Amino acid sequence: MLRSFRQVDVFGVQHYKGNPVGVVLDAVGLSDDDLRDYSVWSNLSECTFVYPPSSRQADYRFRIFSLSTELPFAGHPTLGTARAWLDQGGVPRQAGMIIAECEAGLVPIRIEDDLLSFVSPPATRTGEVEPGYLAQVIEILGVAAESVLAAQWVDNGPGWVGLQLSDAATVLSLNPNAAGHPGDWNIGVIGALAPGESPTGEDFEVRTFFTEDGFDMREDPVTGSFNAAVAAWMLDTDRAQAPYAVRQGTAMNRRGHLEISVSDGQLWVGGATHVAISGQIDL
Repeated sequence: MLRSFRQVDVFGVQHYKGNPVGVVLDAVGLSDDDLRDYSVWSNLSECTFVYPPSSRQADYRFRIFSLSTELPFAGHPTLGTARAWLDQGGVPRQAGMIIAECEAGLVPIRIEDDLLSFVSPPATRTGEVEPGYLAQVIEILGVAAESVLAAQWVDNGPGWVGLQLSDAATVLSLNPNAAGHPGDWNIGVIGALAPGESPTGEDFEVRTFFTEDGFDMREDPVTGSFNAAVAAWMLDTDRAQAPYAVRQGTAMNRRGHLEISVSDGQLWVGGATHVAISGQIDL
């Protein structure tokens, strides 16, 4: 069956420099195996599938798959799905604001021309990282322990543990390897850029890593969920002040740019979105 489809580039400062997400805009009738099969085949970090909402407050409902694993929430798929829905002709109930429904709950998405911003669902896990677990994370990253300024659980769905490193150069020097540490790892790191170091004015460098099938360590080009969760930690502990901007994807020859802001007591994560492919998919 042919279904409406978009592939959207999210958070890029120019086209094809962000993080792509595949969006199937009419997923009614597909089985969970169908969703997993397409997601794995696509080889994208995430794919989403759109349904009519089950909540009266929502404009639509969507499910997120990272290869064969369903996620309760993820950031760049949230914004990419919103852009695809708008591109298809979707009109939100509230002018300038989409309410999207995912497994983690209702997610507000603010529309400001080309900039879309989301409010992250509440953290499901925060607090200190157990020393033995942190030691494994540091070993996987291959970073000197003295370069780790702080660490905390910053999980809003995918399972992130966050580390603040001494500077952006240390972040960019990482070459993680999970050999000898089988398991599900979701690791994010952040380090400050020196004033004037970024020509596009970002304040922090971010990288995120995750394992596939418990062994293969992969890097995500630009990660909305981690940036949302780590921003809450950084702001709550006065390690950063809003608004600020983040650069991600540098080590992969991507140019991700995220805007972190606080409005009406809510933390917003925003970036550019661009429909790269529009058409139909046989699914």
